[in-house]
Amino acid sequence: MLKIGSYNIQKAIGVDARRRPERTLKVIEELNCDILALQEADKRFGPRESTLDRDSILYKTDYRPVPFAKGSKSLGWHGNAILVRNSIGIDAYRRLDLPTLEPRGAVAADLDVDGHKIRVAAMHLSLVGHFRKKQIASLMHQLHEHLDYLPTVLIGDLNEWRDTSRSMKLLKERYEVTTPGKSFPSPLPVGSLDRIITSPEFTVRQAGVHKSKTARVASDHLPVWAHLSLEASAQLAAQPSMS
Repeated sequence: MLKIGSYNIQKAIGVDARRRPERTLKVIEELNCDILALQEADKRFGPRESTLDRDSILYKTDYRPVPFAKGSKSLGWHGNAILVRNSIGIDAYRRLDLPTLEPRGAVAADLDVDGHKIRVAAMHLSLVGHFRKKQIASLMHQLHEHLDYLPTVLIGDLNEWRDTSRSMKLLKERYEVTTPGKSFPSPLPVGSLDRIITSPEFTVRQAGVHKSKTARVASDHLPVWAHLSLEASAQLAAQPSMS
C-alpha cells in the first residue's frame, strides 16, 4: 500500500498571514505520506528561494526532494516539488513546460517503490479554464508520446472546481480522477481543487482531506491524500491515442 498526497503550501504563509515554515513541516509530518507533491514551495521572483529549509527536510524528516531545482536555493521548479521517503529510489526526473500566459510548469519522476517502477507527475494549473485545458493536453502529450509507459499518478492543485469540466474530461480518457474532498479555502473549505489521478494499474483504496488544527492555519489549502495499491502482475493497459 502506498500513501500519496498533494499540498499547496502557499509559500509557507498561513491564513494568519505569517510565514512559518516549521508549521508547514509539521503538517507534512502529520500527513505521513510516502510521496508528497508540493505546490508554491518556492518564492516566485528573484532566485526563487525555497520557503522550506532543505536541511530541515533532509535531517529532520524521512524525506528528500526530487532534484528538479535549477538553482541551489530552490526546492522545485515553478514552485512544484516532490518529496519522497528515503527508502524510495529516484530513477529519473524531468521538468515539463506548460503553455500559459504566466510561468507555469509540471514535474515528473520515475520512482522505484519496493521494486515497482512507477511515475509520479505533479502540477499546479492555471486559474483560467482555457489554459487549464491546453496545459492538460500538453501534459498528456509529453507523458504519453515522449516517454516509455509506466503506471502513473498525477497529483496537484488543478484549480478546477468542476469534475465535469472539459479539462477533466481530457484526463478521464486515460485515468481515474479521484477528488478526495473539499480542500479550499482551508478554514471553511468549499472547493475541491486538489486531486489525485491514477492510471488503470492503481486502485484507490481510500482518499481524504487532512483537516488537523495546524493544517487549517498553515496554508489556504488543506492537503489531500490517497492510499493506493498496485497490482504486481497487472498488465500495462493499452493507451488510447490522443487526437
